[in-house]
Amino acid sequence: MEFRGETTIVVPRNLLRAAAERCRADAKLQFNLLSDATCVDRYPVEPRFELNYQLVAIPRRDRLRLQVRLTGQDPVVDSLVPVWPGANWLEREIFDLFGIRFSGHPDLRRILLPEDWEGYPLRRDFPVPGFRDVPNSGDVFNSGDLFKKSSLR
Repeated sequence: MEFRGETTIVVPRNLLRAAAERCRADAKLQFNLLSDATCVDRYPVEPRFELNYQLVAIPRRDRLRLQVRLTGQDPVVDSLVPVWPGANWLEREIFDLFGIRFSGHPDLRRILLPEDWEGYPLRRDFPVPGFRDVPNSGDVFNSGDLFKKSSLR
């Protein structure tokens, strides 16, 4: 699919690693750089998740996006770390924030949030109750103490 000069190939989940290996190894393609990996949560639409891998063929000065769509019931896909080692932290970030699991990943654990964090904050159905650890500062502002003239002159 092409839109505004950007080419996107939608790949079935089970063919992602094979497609990535072909993009990297084929002498005519030469996509030797994975510049980014991102995720989009399309909740409540199914398939819910959309993984986008941004590839660059440096010798040919060309770009390509590999896209994989995953259901909310089974958000698992093969890791691309064996193809592009730089995918390591990108996939860990997606796991940490969206909960997508990458089979075959060498070190799939949280990278941004604490290990005891519950849930995945960039999912559209993640509850957002606001800041929990901020003390109530309304008393300070309502008492007028903040605006009293200082005795130090």
